[in-house]
Amino acid sequence: MLNSFLLIAEAVVYFSVMVTLFRFRKRIGLGVFVCALGVMHFLETYLASVFYVALPFGMVSPGSAVLFSGKLVMLLLLYIKEDAATVRQPIYGLLLGNALMIGLVLLLRLHVIAPLPDGKLPDIGFIDEMGWLMVWGTTLLVIDAILIILLYEKLGRHLRKAQFARILTSVACVLTFDQAGFFTALHFVAGAPIAVFFGGWFAKMAAALTFSAMLVAYLKWFEARDIALPRGLTDIFETLTYRERYEALVEHVGRDGLTGLLHRGRFDADGEAAVEVSLRTARPLSLLIVDVDHFKSINDRFGHAEGDKVLKAVASLLREVASAEDQVFRIGGEEFAILSSRPHSVARLFGESIRHAVKASTVTSRFELTVSAGVSTVGETTRCLADLFALADQRLYKAKSTGRDRVIGEPGGHEPDTALAWTKSAQF
Repeated sequence: MLNSFLLIAEAVVYFSVMVTLFRFRKRIGLGVFVCALGVMHFLETYLASVFYVALPFGMVSPGSAVLFSGKLVMLLLLYIKEDAATVRQPIYGLLLGNALMIGLVLLLRLHVIAPLPDGKLPDIGFIDEMGWLMVWGTTLLVIDAILIILLYEKLGRHLRKAQFARILTSVACVLTFDQAGFFTALHFVAGAPIAVFFGGWFAKMAAALTFSAMLVAYLKWFEARDIALPRGLTDIFETLTYRERYEALVEHVGRDGLTGLLHRGRFDADGEAAVEVSLRTARPLSLLIVDVDHFKSINDRFGHAEGDKVLKAVASLLREVASAEDQVFRIGGEEFAILSSRPHSVARLFGESIRHAVKASTVTSRFELTVSAGVSTVGETTRCLADLFALADQRLYKAKSTGRDRVIGEPGGHEPDTALAWTKSAQF
């Protein structure tokens, strides 16, 4: 019981001191936090190799269960609140520093050592053994750090609103992997018994729970400000990490400021990619260009502020009627585009449902708002975005010139579903 209490106390002390240094990083510099993290690395490795306490579920080392688990959580905190370019610095510093230590120890062995007055000689063998263990532990740490970042980001797609579950799952999984890797080296270098593996794993799971709870509390109560964005990643973290905040920024930049829909630049890029996929997989892809009828008169009669409200209302309606696979763009003043994976005939019906939904909308009813649309589909004569857009735009012009408030999907009204026929021929 005493040992368990002391381990919890050690975890609380370690976490409290480290997050205090992190909290004041703007005043005293982030280097203080990083140096403290590095200094603890030697003690952590030393304790993991020689210092164990008995608990009901096995033998446990505070160095592995408390200090290493705490360090991994600190690196996750550094990543969450700073970026991958910052978190790599202490990791690479530890790895290269330990490699340097091994190199210097190999040179020290070449010295002719003079004994001290009491006859004692330095225990170079102990330093050598510790050094290799530290290099192995730090190598695992590099892998652990990449894995925990990957897990944290991947889980963000499902557990973004469940911060505690997200952090706990990430920490527990990586600590399990690390326990297997570090115990393997510890068994062969220091002769650690199998009881150390199971005792250490149970202790690390308890540490994962404790540190995750403290980290969530710290983030909630002391670090509630917006999280910084990543800057200039040039190493493995750039390839393996996907910051949801960075993705959100890119997504925001690619959107129209008034309506929140994807803008014309995204239409050009995403549209080209979608057409290529359609041609490669023989899946249907249709384009609907939707234009608000007599929009200029709304601006002239009610003012541009009201006109903006109409555009927002139409954009909101398009988002509501579109499926999750559809992409909705604002490509001009009152002109919108929808890329849909529907075959041509279904896309025309989709255009009709949009037209009726706009007319029935209570938000725009006082303007007696209507829309016109042109529809085209990837097929034999539309094998690039430019052709697809030109045909849909031509049909939109026909809809506008023949009375508006209509959807045109073919010149004469009896054109066969060319995209569907092309899709079937591609399958055979």
